[in-house]
Amino acid sequence: MKGTKALVTMLERKGVDTLFGYPGGSVIPIYDELYDANLRHILVRHEQCAAHMADGYARASGRPGVCLATSGPGATNLVTGVATAFADSVPMLAFTGQVGTGSLGLGAFQEVDAYSVMMPITKHNFRVLDVNRLPHAVSEAWEICQTGRPGPVHIDLPVDQMNSQVDESVLDEEYGIKPLCEDLSGFEEAVQWIRAANRPIILVGGGAVNAYREVMELSELLQAPVDTTLMSMGVVPSTYDLCMGPLGMHGRMSALHAMNEADLIISVGSRFSDRTYSQKSRMRSPDGRVVHIDLDATEFGKHRHPAVNLQCDSAKAVRMLIEALRPSYTPSMDWADRARLFKKHCACDPDFGCTPIVPQKVMHEINRFIGDDTIVTTDVGQNQMWAMHFLDIEKPRRFLSSGTFGTMGYGLPAAIGAKAAKPDMDVMAITGDGGLQMVMQELATSLAEDLPVTVVLLNNGTLGMVRQWQKLFWNERYSATTLRCDPDFVKLAESFGAKGIRVERPGEIADALKEARDCGRTCIVDITVDPDEHVLPMIPADPKEDIVMGRCGFRI
Repeated sequence: MKGTKALVTMLERKGVDTLFGYPGGSVIPIYDELYDANLRHILVRHEQCAAHMADGYARASGRPGVCLATSGPGATNLVTGVATAFADSVPMLAFTGQVGTGSLGLGAFQEVDAYSVMMPITKHNFRVLDVNRLPHAVSEAWEICQTGRPGPVHIDLPVDQMNSQVDESVLDEEYGIKPLCEDLSGFEEAVQWIRAANRPIILVGGGAVNAYREVMELSELLQAPVDTTLMSMGVVPSTYDLCMGPLGMHGRMSALHAMNEADLIISVGSRFSDRTYSQKSRMRSPDGRVVHIDLDATEFGKHRHPAVNLQCDSAKAVRMLIEALRPSYTPSMDWADRARLFKKHCACDPDFGCTPIVPQKVMHEINRFIGDDTIVTTDVGQNQMWAMHFLDIEKPRRFLSSGTFGTMGYGLPAAIGAKAAKPDMDVMAITGDGGLQMVMQELATSLAEDLPVTVVLLNNGTLGMVRQWQKLFWNERYSATTLRCDPDFVKLAESFGAKGIRVERPGEIADALKEARDCGRTCIVDITVDPDEHVLPMIPADPKEDIVMGRCGFRI
């Protein structure tokens, strides 16, 4: 069989059902093979969004997302989406076409060294120079992208190899993956530290998404508060009485105070990133210690506390801790009650009825509207932080956002990818007018592929987060943050065949959300919000800077 048939056959054997892509010269042979395949191909309007859709598909389903682009500009257009997935440890296969092997390095039409371009933003990289190595590359890439710390794997496909004949026997060969590296040598010491702690706290990151049952059980056993991050929303239910909410620059004061007063952190799949764990939002106990659980040993040692590091799958390590502690552990109810007090005093009521509408009110109405099985995606900027701060997310894989890379334009295509993975679930994309205009052409994709999503647009006519910093720290010198000549987003939606609803008063939000969900197609709910409303509290990394509280009335 030809290389193209071998590729499609291998993907089908791996259980791939959906492929996001955009055709071009060097991948025409692959697209010809897809014509008769049992794979659903979703035609995007820009290759970056193919990667974002594959990302959203993977985060929503837990299975690798797959994207495909042609050589040269098609491959380079994938880069931002692949880098986004790499930064947030999302399993993905990214295929790129390539010029024929005889033309490599000669400056052929649409040639770029995609192998080298993708090297720093992928977990592994293949270039298929012998078509009989193609099945091996696909099998190995499939295992690598989801084994250990997940991440994207890139496969570069020279067109002459894809048109060549494959020895069919190689499709049936088994390709093993080396077992995960584990180091549990500090386990007994970790158990001793937890027993000795008076004020333990659990910090969960994106690496805990498959350990949500174990994390809840450990928290209940220890009566330990749980701080979340942008990547771990829903790992513990937001309404759980010991869930303190997100920690970090725009996190909740309950999470901050619980962390400040803790004397032991049990970190499960968290990177201790600069936006989460800073001089202000850190454990202050002089005797503070960390039990750090992570598959990736390179994440150890970033917090500067004495630590026991357990390199292991999160669910396995937490289960081992539970079994070791359960027989004789006595929790501190005083600490648990104090944590609940933090949460009670941080129970902000964002039901503001003012006009112009403030985004907190929008989040209040979304909270009342969405169910446990609604998937929410966000863009990047103020909309992302308001969603993280105020939304109640009750299950894992229900809140998808670009964290580490902070990619504007992520929200809409990720929502389309999530809808492709979970067609029976409602999917909502929360975005701003800046981010939406980077990817608004994908409205056509959602309509053409019958993947309806609700787009909640917080329209403030500005690049809100940058403008907020200019307001607070740059003497209100608003350089290049006003979005002049924004389109009429209602008419824009209608021009694609979608629905558009304009909201200008607080009392209109609830009805607009219901109308959008019930209309049966993609809908933009264009909500005019106050451009001067800031995401607060704002917790600076610099310990000398004061916390900017704003409307937050947290007091203990």
